[in-house]
Amino acid sequence: QVRLVESGGGLVQAGGSLRLSCTASGRTSASATVGWFRQVPGKEREFVASIPWLGGTSLYGNSVKGRFTISKDLAKFTVYLQMTTLKPEDTAVYYCAVRGPPDFEYNYWGQGTQVTVSS
Repeated sequence: QVRLVESGGGLVQAGGSLRLSCTASGRTSASATVGWFRQVPGKEREFVASIPWLGGTSLYGNSVKGRFTISKDLAKFTVYLQMTTLKPEDTAVYYCAVRGPPDFEYNYWGQGTQVTVSS
């Protein structure tokens, strides 16, 4: 099984920046994609960004385009989410997840890390 651990959440003021990390361990595939999602209690989970483990094109949700950047460090088995120009509406629990063969569904999830943006 794949294990994912998020870190880097915290409390920041509106307009500030924060970097989240997602470190993976266990069995992974070269065809895997790592995604970031966020969720507010009582609300639907929202896609934030994704990046293929090897090559490919990164994707971003409409609400974070131009403000968030996803990146990776293969040697550290880690994916990062650099968040800038944070807004109060970015407040949520942020989760990373992995999709890959055979079904290419997000079957593995981390425990989540809280991001709170104050005004």
